[in-house]
Amino acid sequence: MSINFVAENTMPVLKKIAAPRIRLADEVYTQILEAIQQGYIDPDKKLIQEKLAAELEISRTPVREALLRLEQEGILEVAGRGGFKIRKIGDDEVREIYDTRAAIEGHAICLLTERGNVKLFDQISAVITLEETRDLSTVYDYYDANRNIHRAFVERTNNRYLLEMFDQLWNRGFSNYLFTTIESSELEKSLGNHQALCEVMRAGDPMEAALAMRAHINDGLSLQLDSLSRTQ
Repeated sequence: MSINFVAENTMPVLKKIAAPRIRLADEVYTQILEAIQQGYIDPDKKLIQEKLAAELEISRTPVREALLRLEQEGILEVAGRGGFKIRKIGDDEVREIYDTRAAIEGHAICLLTERGNVKLFDQISAVITLEETRDLSTVYDYYDANRNIHRAFVERTNNRYLLEMFDQLWNRGFSNYLFTTIESSELEKSLGNHQALCEVMRAGDPMEAALAMRAHINDGLSLQLDSLSRTQ
């Protein structure tokens, strides 16, 4: 039996893409996620895909896809036919989230310390200074600054899978209900001691750096649990 291969010059010519287009469902996902993060959507409000589609002036299909993605990521939960609402989380899940954060971010700082790249340490330190000194007036501002600082550590490992897990975890645990339970005085505490993490990295002991990150994250866990206990 002979196999005939298609000649190279018979293949269809692909057209050059001038600029990548954002999928409509991805844009809807981003808009809903940001609205949740910034507190524009009440935790008890029911999100109806038909109403969202009408407000966005698009078909229901991309809205449905975006809502299902947010459900799969643990940010929303089904609330009746065609409806979703922000999923509230309890103490046990908060602990699981912080345990996983400690694993991801602890490993990230360990990798960075092992590499000993002073330029990266300086970059992270600059991000910390920028985020801690910018105008922070809302809960979302503190959430965003905190996330940007911690993301700076993970991003500079150049490990895309660590970064993907980091992003998913922060979306899951901090964009819905959880972060808004912290009071103003505690929000300021949540932005403390980040420069100390850079100093531990500069000292050059990977295990000490990992332990320092885990201790820092555990301090955040204590703030969250105390806040949740008051709201309950």
